[in-house]
Amino acid sequence: MKILCNILIAFCSTLISAQEVVGTYQYHNKTDDFELKRTLNLNSDGSFEYYNYRWVKNGIPQDTHTYGKGSWIKDKKVILFSTLATELNDKFTLDFSGTKARYISKSLRDKSDRDIKTALRFYESELFWVTGMKLIKQ
Repeated sequence: MKILCNILIAFCSTLISAQEVVGTYQYHNKTDDFELKRTLNLNSDGSFEYYNYRWVKNGIPQDTHTYGKGSWIKDKKVILFSTLATELNDKFTLDFSGTKARYISKSLRDKSDRDIKTALRFYESELFWVTGMKLIKQ
């Protein structure tokens, strides 16, 4: 009975800690000649969708839209992404398999006035432009 109770408590605490990660994360940068907008939706069912919009005034093509989707899991402060081959198609072309991001938030013990925005910082990915990317929770 004790073992069952401990397993139930561990499962509930994992579920609750994963819920704080769920939401929409974005990066947006716009100038007269360039615009970059990245949006990541982490869903409570463990799935995610990623959208990348890039507009360059003198680019060929001038604007590009790329998409990715798959599943995610949380391991302490690390978010692990994966994409199955069946999830890739003409629209969803980005494979996030092996991608890792660190979940950043202000500690409950931090009583200072520092403003630390909840975010994801990607530190490992086979997509070279994803490594180092920081998305702020909306």
